[in-house]
Amino acid sequence: MLASSAGTKTRVLIVDDSSFMRMAIRGILSKEPSIDIVGTASDGAEGVEKAIALKPDLITMDIEMPRLDGISALKQIMAKAPTKVLMVSTLTNEGARATFEALDAGAIDYIPKNITDSSEAQHVFREELLKKVREATRSRFLRAAPGVGPTATAPRPSLGTAPAPRPSGSSRIHGKKISYVGIGASTGGPVALQEVISRIPMNFPYGIVVAIHMPKAFTGPYAERLNAKCSITVKEAVNGEPVKPGTILIAPGGMHTQLVRGAGGLVVKTAPTSDYPQYVYIPSVDLMIGSMAEASAGAMLGVVLTGMGNDGFKGMQQLKQKGGVTIVQDEATSTIYGMPKACVDGGVADEVLPLGQIGYEIGKFAV
Repeated sequence: MLASSAGTKTRVLIVDDSSFMRMAIRGILSKEPSIDIVGTASDGAEGVEKAIALKPDLITMDIEMPRLDGISALKQIMAKAPTKVLMVSTLTNEGARATFEALDAGAIDYIPKNITDSSEAQHVFREELLKKVREATRSRFLRAAPGVGPTATAPRPSLGTAPAPRPSGSSRIHGKKISYVGIGASTGGPVALQEVISRIPMNFPYGIVVAIHMPKAFTGPYAERLNAKCSITVKEAVNGEPVKPGTILIAPGGMHTQLVRGAGGLVVKTAPTSDYPQYVYIPSVDLMIGSMAEASAGAMLGVVLTGMGNDGFKGMQQLKQKGGVTIVQDEATSTIYGMPKACVDGGVADEVLPLGQIGYEIGKFAV
């Protein structure tokens, strides 16, 4: 069911300068009885006008358009008629960078534009579009305008200094010795992760590995973006790379990442998705955190942020069995309270915290 609320349809506005893409998206979504296509627009300026006039529940927005590009249109929509916006982006480094700028500006999620004459590519695009629309429909709209609300990026902490103390519901997790941190996220994760790691000091003494559901072309530019915005070093992980203190490794998209024990500590091991067909989400948070728990003998902190589904629960379960500690994002600040909820319901969450507090709590392990 894709309806925005019980008994109502999700009203969608399609904004794209390509008539082919407008027809393709309309053709896919119009077959869903719970979706009502309320209009289309051929550029950003028309998209802003129709967003204000039609008041849709959701907008699919192309990035590269004449007259007014998608990001500029998005910013105007967030200011004049705040609406959930799903960006449609190309699978390129430039497309990735523009997509992350759009997420910072208030877009709720994105879908890679990968539709060709290939029937397989069309099927993949159709399934991904329906999935993303479903997630967007169920998600919380946390930000009414760019830079506003619980997921807005925090000021960058001073280099080399510990984060300022914040009130905590409990300090029980900080009695546990850790050597590593594993973080997982999905829908809403790109902005949420930026918020979390912006609170972690440059001198944090433990290695951090992140698995976030992204395509192959996106994780490299995402790591570069985070590295430019945060005091701690962030980079895309490569096969055979050691997990070092004070560095955040982003698991590469399009494949799975696990951690294995090496001579000097944990080492990244990447593998094609065909090696692990049991994992639906790529890269798998379950595989990353579970393998990290095993390789570190439980001497780690596991963190699960916003996202659809339950990826991360089994990994956190393995971590708890090994004696590790866990934090999950709370419902109020999650774009989608799926992955964190699975951990809470499964009894593997030591702390359930608002997004703005999680980075501070991670930083406390440095003391």
